[in-house]
Amino acid sequence: MKLRAALVTAVLIAPLAITGTAAHADPNNNSVRKLVKAVNGKNVKRHLKVLDLIAKANGNTRVDGTRGYELSRDYVAGLLRLAGYKVSTQKFTFENLEFKTKPVFERKSPSPQVFALGLDWTPSGHTAEGTFSGKVQAVDVMIPPGPAPNSSTSGCEAADFAGFTPGNFALIQRGTCGFSVKVANAKAAGASGVVLFNEGQEGRTEADVNPDLGGPSDLPVLFASYWTGRDLAATPGAEVGFTFSWETVTKSYTTYNVLAETRHGRDDNVVMVGGHLDSVEDGPGINDNGSGVGAILEVALQMAKSRPENKVRFAFWGGEEFGLLGAEHYVANLTEQERADIALYLNFDMIASPNYVYHVYDGDNSDGVGAGPGPEGSAQIEKYFEEFYASRGLASKGTDFDGRSDYGPFIAVGIPAGGLFTGAEKRKTPEEVAKWGGTAGERYDRCYHQACDDIRNINDTALDVNADAIATLVGTYAFDPSKINGPHSPGVGVRAKLVDEAPSSQS
Repeated sequence: MKLRAALVTAVLIAPLAITGTAAHADPNNNSVRKLVKAVNGKNVKRHLKVLDLIAKANGNTRVDGTRGYELSRDYVAGLLRLAGYKVSTQKFTFENLEFKTKPVFERKSPSPQVFALGLDWTPSGHTAEGTFSGKVQAVDVMIPPGPAPNSSTSGCEAADFAGFTPGNFALIQRGTCGFSVKVANAKAAGASGVVLFNEGQEGRTEADVNPDLGGPSDLPVLFASYWTGRDLAATPGAEVGFTFSWETVTKSYTTYNVLAETRHGRDDNVVMVGGHLDSVEDGPGINDNGSGVGAILEVALQMAKSRPENKVRFAFWGGEEFGLLGAEHYVANLTEQERADIALYLNFDMIASPNYVYHVYDGDNSDGVGAGPGPEGSAQIEKYFEEFYASRGLASKGTDFDGRSDYGPFIAVGIPAGGLFTGAEKRKTPEEVAKWGGTAGERYDRCYHQACDDIRNINDTALDVNADAIATLVGTYAFDPSKINGPHSPGVGVRAKLVDEAPSSQS
């Protein structure tokens, strides 16, 4: 089996090596301008095509612990070794609590559709277990929603169920009263199950609520996004099915981080660049996160023969989809000095969403939402990215440092960070369409965490532009130490501070 995997990997790598992408990078790519010129979206897309082929040959997934992930690891590591990098694989194990039987919620008719778990719906923590089906009947819903949260009174009064057909699933909107009241009223009206859905105002659209039912329910209860609820309400009498089991199993995984480091540059001023290599179990993960992997890999290959002033360390993380585990493992196993030697971390996770927005991590908290600013130096990273987009005549937009990707463990220990993100499950606004095009009301990535996240799920324009943005920032920090701002600024670095604080030997 290992021999077969090695042969497959060799076949995948060979075309790129032959054309010179891996082994014949130009040693003159030693400036930002030259590096950006060398990196192009077509070559990045070739890496994505390989990852897509790997997934298709291995159950349409590259999740940790599978042949798909191992071949992805070998592809990345193999190309980087061919290019002359010092490459290491960091092995680690973890356990994950999983459903023995995956929950399923689907509309059987009309227009059959399987709703995506975690995106379109989530089961309530106190739902009844088993297999259920029935027709959906809306209960006093308000679509479109009222202007303010808690405008809807759906399901709050017994009178709301006047005319309700016993045995149907009650479709009830989030609003003024508690979820337990809504479910109790539905049960009293003879409902065989309850589909609660979000109300619809800004910040109240996603399937991200675990409704408090006041204890275990003998009805199947789930919580759906506003969009799912709206669609079900628009198809009166839609027949839905619901399968769920609380049976869980603990699975153990072994996986790997791939790390590649330039042979030149200051090792006390390391520029780290990373993105996660794994996909979810349900799909090949070509936007999430083949796009980031492909761009990082191409930048690394194109600067392989250059001699940066600062050492650059490229990281391809495992275990991200299970909770940033690869990056956490890496950071947790650094010595204090090794942490101090990392000048900054750049993260690239989903950079080619089909309905994209050019998001830049909000290092200075200028947006004033959610999490606060990143560690000192993060604001400058954001500024450089904004300047890149402005130089192309493109708009960019801040996105919160909410810890959803692999930068989280770095900023938690005070390492400056930044990066790009073109959007996942949230929906594009009309204002964003005016700046970037696309479709209002649709997800940035309609295939996020789904089987359709394949090579067809990539926006080539966003991929090409963001590959240049990555090359710009990596080159800026690799070739010019003076651009690093904060604890590692020339003359005020950690080591310099230690020297300055030591007692003088002269009296």
